[in-house]
Amino acid sequence: MAYQFDFEPVFRQFPELLAGCAGTMGLALAGMALATVIGIVGVVLRGSHNRMLRGAVMAFVEIIRNTPFLVQIYFIFFALPLAGVRLNPTPTAIIALGVNGGAYAIEIIRGGVQSIPKGQIEAGFALGLSKLNVFRLVILKPAMRAVFPSLSSQFILLTLTTSIASAISAYELTSVAQRIVSDTFRSFEVFFTVTGMYLVISTIMLLGLRAVFVQLFRYPVK
Repeated sequence: MAYQFDFEPVFRQFPELLAGCAGTMGLALAGMALATVIGIVGVVLRGSHNRMLRGAVMAFVEIIRNTPFLVQIYFIFFALPLAGVRLNPTPTAIIALGVNGGAYAIEIIRGGVQSIPKGQIEAGFALGLSKLNVFRLVILKPAMRAVFPSLSSQFILLTLTTSIASAISAYELTSVAQRIVSDTFRSFEVFFTVTGMYLVISTIMLLGLRAVFVQLFRYPVK
């Protein structure tokens, strides 16, 4: 049986797909921001002298890294209402993406922090810098510079993971595509187009992350 390709329904609803792309990029950027915050805070707590805090961070990382993202997003989506917190699917997806990405960011950033020589930290204190400035300028910035390529790769994966948010009807590209397929029954044409769109989104995100690296972490050039 010969399949008749028909991209006309895709072209007709292309603006909806573009809106879905914007939703995907919004979820990804918000998830990256939250993941970065969780990663930095987690590294600070991971280095705490308090054994309970260190244990809590280690348990968080192991639980998140060893469970599927789909299970995590379902857990957050159904657990928050039990705690009296009711959120729309999109904010719930952002929280799930941030938590998932944050667990990986903790280990990535921690590797960078551990690569900083102790002598460099001692030199910072010898120059009269406060603990905050030593952490911010002597530890965190060089560490982020070292691990930024790995962190960028993780964030690209997080961008693609946004597609799973369609499971809770969050507004993003895959959920829009599924709705178009249910209306047109043109699965191949729709998801062929969506595949190209995800490739473009990933490229844009990669270029954006490179621009951030150049702006914030590149060594100054004389």
